[in-house]
Amino acid sequence: MRILVTNDDGIHAPGLAILERIAREISDDVFVIAPETEQSGVAHSLSLNDPLRLRQISERRYALKGTPTDCVIMGVRKLMDRPPDLLLSGVNCGQNVAEDVTYSGTIAAAMEGTILGIPSIALSQVYDFFSGRQTIHWSCAETHGAGVLRKLIAAGIPPNVLMNVNFPACLPHEVKGVAVTMQGQRSNDLMKIEDRRDGRGNPYHWISFQRSNFTPGPGTDIEALDQHKITVTPLKLDFTDHPTVTALARLFEAES
Repeated sequence: MRILVTNDDGIHAPGLAILERIAREISDDVFVIAPETEQSGVAHSLSLNDPLRLRQISERRYALKGTPTDCVIMGVRKLMDRPPDLLLSGVNCGQNVAEDVTYSGTIAAAMEGTILGIPSIALSQVYDFFSGRQTIHWSCAETHGAGVLRKLIAAGIPPNVLMNVNFPACLPHEVKGVAVTMQGQRSNDLMKIEDRRDGRGNPYHWISFQRSNFTPGPGTDIEALDQHKITVTPLKLDFTDHPTVTALARLFEAES
């Protein structure tokens, strides 16, 4: 099995090294291509107005000055003599749940792999965002990662579907199992704008996050992670809301 590994935290990220080790537990045919610098929050963006500069670090290991999506396209269309059998993206530093999936470069890399017809899995390690990055239980993802991947590979990943895996913010022995979940939804007051001033007194602004009180929906990724469960959430490329399509079609047919 040939595996392509990428991420959005950059070529030097600890989660990338962990994912490479996980991949090598499954196969010895592994390619790594990751952004030269951190690309968190770039979503599914392409570099259309800037050149892509590729740097080889070692055999089958590359850094690209570009986005996670750029990395997948470069790996599949340029570096590899044949497409990979599996694409792995991560392990991201921080969760990718709920609406995170619309911002995440980690998810976007898996989306691009899915578009290219490659079974793709995004992996993320949760930590307590509001207490900082002092305690990130990377060992949770490293201990359980290969086992989860083997089960997903054996089950098969449907076309036009990617798998989003999140490891809870706990030690490996504290994991309470694996939950197959739905994408959750947070309250809409999570983000705020902080007003600051630079050394010359000029104002600038920073997007930041605040705690909000809400109850996770049953069966969601957010709820399961709170219960120290590994979450597996299948995500579809098709964003169409089919019930609304039907309702609107009836509306416009009635007017014609």
